Amino acid sequence: MELPVISNTAPAAEGGGCASSGCGTAPDALGHLPDHIRAKVQDHPCYSEEAHHYFARMHVAVAPACNIQCNYCNRKYDCSNESRPGVVSELLTPDQAIKKVLAVAAEIPQMTVLGIAGPGDPLANPGRTFETFEQLSERAPDIKLCVSTNGLNLPQYVDRIAQHNIDHVTITINCVDPEVGAKIYPWIYWENKRITGVEGARILIEQQQKGLQMLTDRGILVKVNSVLIPGVNDEHLKEVSKIVKAKGAFLHNVMPLIAEPEHGTYYGIMEQPEPTPEMLQDLQDACAGDMAMMRHCRQCRADAVGLLGEDRGDEFTLDKIDVMDVDYEAAMIRRKVVHDEIIEKLDAKRGIVKPKFEGIPEGSRPVLMAVAGKNGIVAEHFGHAKEFLIYEASPEGVRFISHRKTELYCGGMDSCGDGDVVDAGATESLLDRNIRTLSGCEVVLCSKVGYEPWAKLEAAGIAPNGEHAMEPIEEAVMAVYKEIAATGKLLPAAESLKVA
Repeated sequence: MELPVISNTAPAAEGGGCASSGCGTAPDALGHLPDHIRAKVQDHPCYSEEAHHYFARMHVAVAPACNIQCNYCNRKYDCSNESRPGVVSELLTPDQAIKKVLAVAAEIPQMTVLGIAGPGDPLANPGRTFETFEQLSERAPDIKLCVSTNGLNLPQYVDRIAQHNIDHVTITINCVDPEVGAKIYPWIYWENKRITGVEGARILIEQQQKGLQMLTDRGILVKVNSVLIPGVNDEHLKEVSKIVKAKGAFLHNVMPLIAEPEHGTYYGIMEQPEPTPEMLQDLQDACAGDMAMMRHCRQCRADAVGLLGEDRGDEFTLDKIDVMDVDYEAAMIRRKVVHDEIIEKLDAKRGIVKPKFEGIPEGSRPVLMAVAGKNGIVAEHFGHAKEFLIYEASPEGVRFISHRKTELYCGGMDSCGDGDVVDAGATESLLDRNIRTLSGCEVVLCSKVGYEPWAKLEAAGIAPNGEHAMEPIEEAVMAVYKEIAATGKLLPAAESLKVA
């Protein structure tokens, strides 16, 4: 099988937009897209890095069956303490899913997107999946509909996807080489047979590529997800990015492998290494020359509810929504007001082409900064953060890079500081582990930070900064960058930010 490969030269943008996904004038690396595509994704939290601070999404777990086995996957049901794809607390029927969606949309007016992403493969459960979409199209027409799939059955359902006005599809494509695929997929279930090894991977790849082309030919937006597996497909994913762009995908999301032994996956049990944050960023940057890259993915559960990075699913369990009185017609009016206000705010930002920033010397190097933020604001105490948002500041502006999960260092007055204790048998404290997670960052922005973490951060070469609490993240990051520039430490020969 031959697949087309495009050149590394990015095409000229339509309408004078930026041709490169790395353009500093684009708020979320989508500025190169034609206007009609940007209009579709501007309020989609899973597609627009900027929108995910303001708009929410939800997934409904109506699709339990799967037609392939992935070495990184172990579907778990009735599980509330794991946050990763394939995990749910409640499996739903289509009727239950509709009831839940209406309740969530009424309670969380910022919710714009409903996706079906498992916990198996939605297109291996076509009856349940399309029944849910059909009802939602009629009862909640203001909600965007999305489906995520491994792509094996995709070609035969493209017409039904188009029929239900599903204009956003995510395909998980981890390889375009069957030899690589055989290391990721032990088997597929195809035409009533289990097919293993290279042959199974070959069929899966062919179906994925065929389905991708069919979707883009119909004007349906396609995002491609890829799991970065060190030593298996890390270098190969550069080729994947080229090929999926050639087929018409508009966004590529490279996600780190999750392989904790307690999750019970093959890779976890076999101690397959997970990629480091630096490895992930390097690959994303390498692929960005060919493809717009998604960097804000949270690898959501199959029943996620709320803004990316939060999970409000416990508020909407079946027993709770059964007693809710939902007036969705009234909710739609409120939802439109909220959406219009957010879009107006975002449009004001998007209408300004950011110039080169004054006060930044020519040739200044970029700086990575970690932010304890929420909803686009520097809003969290260092010790309360469960994840840090990583931004890069440069003379071209501020761009979001990734998020890095950490462990809760301070759980309140009774436990605050306990994270700095080295438990018996451990080699480092919780605080030390969290600081190590921020490797490569030169600054950490937060609302507050205690004395002990402050001292350890400085010793690790990371400058703590609590002077921009409750400010918009991008403004705060650029302000700190300008402050560093004024010290002369951004020039090539300058010393690091480490405090002597």
